[in-house]
Amino acid sequence: MDALRTDLYQLTMAAGYFHRGMQDRRATCEMFVRRLPRRRRYLLAMGIERLVGYLENLSFTEDEIRYLRDLPALRDAMTEPFVEYLRRFRFRGDVAAVREGTVVFANEPLIRISAPIIEAQIVETFLLSAVNHATMIASKAARVVRAAGNAGVIEFGTRRTHPEAAVDAARASYAAGFVGTSNVEAGKRFGIPVMGTAAHIWTMAHATEEEAFENYVATFPNASILLIDTYDTLRGAERAARIAKDKLKGVRLDSGDLLALSRAVRPILDAAGCTSAKIVASGDLNEYKIEALRRAGAPIDLYGVGTDLVASIDSPALGGVYKLVEIEQDGKVVPICKFSEGKATFPGPHQVYRFVDGAGMLARDVIALADEDPRGLGEGEPEVLLVPRMKNGARTEPAEGLDAVRARVARELARLPEALHVLDEAPPPTERTDEPFRAVPSTRLLELVEDVRARVVGAAT
Repeated sequence: MDALRTDLYQLTMAAGYFHRGMQDRRATCEMFVRRLPRRRRYLLAMGIERLVGYLENLSFTEDEIRYLRDLPALRDAMTEPFVEYLRRFRFRGDVAAVREGTVVFANEPLIRISAPIIEAQIVETFLLSAVNHATMIASKAARVVRAAGNAGVIEFGTRRTHPEAAVDAARASYAAGFVGTSNVEAGKRFGIPVMGTAAHIWTMAHATEEEAFENYVATFPNASILLIDTYDTLRGAERAARIAKDKLKGVRLDSGDLLALSRAVRPILDAAGCTSAKIVASGDLNEYKIEALRRAGAPIDLYGVGTDLVASIDSPALGGVYKLVEIEQDGKVVPICKFSEGKATFPGPHQVYRFVDGAGMLARDVIALADEDPRGLGEGEPEVLLVPRMKNGARTEPAEGLDAVRARVARELARLPEALHVLDEAPPPTERTDEPFRAVPSTRLLELVEDVRARVVGAAT
């Protein structure tokens, strides 16, 4: 199941490994982000639970195998022995990963997979798709929540992305601190509060705005949030307050000068006795616009954020990569790394040790070898970021609930130095000279890099 959610070259390599007798070689691969995206000073790791669920159920159906047999690029390799291998295929490897909602930085492994090389290879595409997307959304959402201060934020992005990506975005943004989503499937699947009002079409489908409001309140007497900017926002506020009275839960502004309009609407509602009615603002919002509104004192209680979130417009792609770090060769376990300019990697399986200061704030991250003693890497007892999630293809612990992930995000963000929360127009990562935080490799890891360099460069000459 889901075995075709991959790139063709994963399957051509898998066939190559099989036909060259390499299928039982154990390989270790890690997923990490080489550089933080522009305008990001940290990332929130997400999508890992979805990956574990995928690995639990990964297999090839007969229909999928029939399709692969007819692919020109695979036809020569789809022999009966290889077909039988695919029929029996299951993921039986080991997985270590950071907990969902953990703050991570450049070059820190989020996931480590150790498995026979075909299993480690085939999972790459889905892993990167699931984790890159959810991490991108959660990292953006955390900035929006920070910008909103005491106001709540609702995820409104379903119409601006793929239907399944919309559900994923709702989960990631709720974990990052949003208070709800408009996506009903996400509410059902993950228990996220579902929120929404009516669109302009509701108002325009009636003869008058008054009739539209009256009919909506009659239908939803205990949940009436009215969209008031279809024709004239201030008159819409007056009509909403007059018609709904004390049943009015709120009004939504979706256009215009949100600062001026919210300042004008608030006294209209208060004067009509609707002091508990909320003002909801939406319309191409992002963290920069929301922060400006908050700093100006806009009386806005809830923000709806859609396009800028689900497309992460300022940093629309996360370049997480998945690289081989160790493999069995000739009966020995051999550390592997790349020395390509701008794309070098660290050899061997790794662990990230996180040290905090006396106030509990993030102080130092060290990327070390997985079997390295953390004593001497920093002051105090470090946190170990990568923890076992699967052993021999089976979960080592139950799936973690979304509320627990949400609580972890809140704790993680609360202990970040203020410099990491800045909403600046940062230069591209390659031009940065003042990154406020960077994980450091251990001395032993750097020594291993040089050992591998001497081995492979020597072999090449």
